[in-house]
Amino acid sequence: MRLTTKGRYAVTAMLDLALHKNQGPVSLADISHRQAISLSYLEQLFAKLRKGSLVISVRGPGGGYELERPADAIYIAEIIDAVNESVDTTKCQGAGDCQGGETCLTHYLWEDLSEQIHSFLGGISLEDLVARSDVKRIAAHQDRRHIIVSEHRGDSRLPATSL
Repeated sequence: MRLTTKGRYAVTAMLDLALHKNQGPVSLADISHRQAISLSYLEQLFAKLRKGSLVISVRGPGGGYELERPADAIYIAEIIDAVNESVDTTKCQGAGDCQGGETCLTHYLWEDLSEQIHSFLGGISLEDLVARSDVKRIAAHQDRRHIIVSEHRGDSRLPATSL
């Protein structure tokens, strides 16, 4: 399967955004710190996510990003598609020239698998992930760690109620 860091990071960042949606606009710097994703990489991803109508940017003090639609109306496959990522299990990236310029015996098997994976991801919303107990547990740990690091740096942007 060819799901690179672009798709993985986009899904992770969108899930972080969904988890923190009740705190108002979420800054990319906060996502960067919590998820250990480069800020410049997040900026590139969010430009594509904005073009894909998945997020909106809020300018000014306290600005950041918000989900454009409710979390139960944004599906993982949409996020991956928005950052121009493909879920492709074929050896030839779907071109059908897998074996010396010709289609190999198993090309259509792997192509069908790619479609199944995309369909599977198309049936999972951000809200489905937010509701998972394992995701909640990991997010709570990340939030505690993020607050400790921010307090150590003297960053007063975080509300004390983030715990």
